[in-house]
Amino acid sequence: MRDNGRVSTPQVDEVRIRRAPKFAAFLVVGGGVGLIVTLILTSLFPVDPSVGFGPLFAYFSLFGVTGGVLLGALLAIILDRVATRRAKTVGVQREVVPPLENELPE
Repeated sequence: MRDNGRVSTPQVDEVRIRRAPKFAAFLVVGGGVGLIVTLILTSLFPVDPSVGFGPLFAYFSLFGVTGGVLLGALLAIILDRVATRRAKTVGVQREVVPPLENELPE
């Protein structure tokens, strides 16, 4: 193929296309859901007056956020495996056009 006096050489490659989940988003959302679930569960039960609601919620949120992040990571891994199985291989054509002798490289 010629383009302004230059000869381009087409190259055909195979590429796998898949939709991969964003792991960071799953971890953040999982941690947020764990925090909300911890808030709901902490508020359902009576609070010890010597401790108070704030410290009790903070202590239990350590477990809730960690559990939510772990569940989010597990869900992301499962969805990544499913996306890997559904990946499709397609052919793409790439053209490499050499620069002219008087052109400056970018």
